[in-house]
Amino acid sequence: MTSTAEAAPRSAVQHYGNPTLNGQPLPFSEAVRVGDVLYLSGQLGRGPDGTLPDGIEAQTKQTLDNIGATLKLAGLGYEDIFHCTAMLADMKLWPDFNKAYVTYFPEGKRPARSAFGTSGLALGGLIELECQAYAGKK
Repeated sequence: MTSTAEAAPRSAVQHYGNPTLNGQPLPFSEAVRVGDVLYLSGQLGRGPDGTLPDGIEAQTKQTLDNIGATLKLAGLGYEDIFHCTAMLADMKLWPDFNKAYVTYFPEGKRPARSAFGTSGLALGGLIELECQAYAGKK
């Protein structure tokens, strides 16, 4: 029997990033690490100026660039992502979303993924993507 004192300590929760919109703080972190998993908040394809580019491929690229910046804050990269959930404003956009998405992950090493259509996304976005990444020892 293992005593409570001998049990491994609970992992600390680490928060990354302080997202804002029009200079106002948003009510969530860009990512939270719990143990060996980094949970990334859903990302839209907002560029550095806060606007959404035109079209699903451009928004997907910007979304994944934003995810890459958050991964970097935690010392991780795209290769550490093991699961993503894609929310599309219209499922007719799925093929064009995939054209941009697959360029970020090598064939045979792509994350598990779910995708579904919505009745609308924040700020009129066409894609929101949330992912989880392995943040343990490599």
